[in-house]
Amino acid sequence: MEPGREKNFILRSNERMHTIYHITTAHEWAEAIDKGAYTAPSLFAEGFIHCSNSEQVKGVLERYYLGKTDLLLLTIDPNLLQAEIKYEHAPSVNELFPHVYGPINLDAVIDSKSIATHL
Repeated sequence: MEPGREKNFILRSNERMHTIYHITTAHEWAEAIDKGAYTAPSLFAEGFIHCSNSEQVKGVLERYYLGKTDLLLLTIDPNLLQAEIKYEHAPSVNELFPHVYGPINLDAVIDSKSIATHL
């Protein structure tokens, strides 16, 4: 096993998963609606889309999105996702984060809100 990967896990298909979240821009979300699926730059660069659990969103915003505007918080029902989800260890914060290994089908996104309403 690759060092540092031993804390990763994949949920079995018969397990109900809790809601996950993804931060994007209004422009990227509008493009996704036009294309019929959401893809983030990280899907092409790293092979997955970064997501968070509810308690992780604030920290992600503070670490990666400080000063950025026009942000949306996508609420995703992982039970509706067609792509695989893996919870993987992020050593920088010592937490498991949900990663989506493929495009996010639009019907799995159950809500989208301006990030300003969540700060």
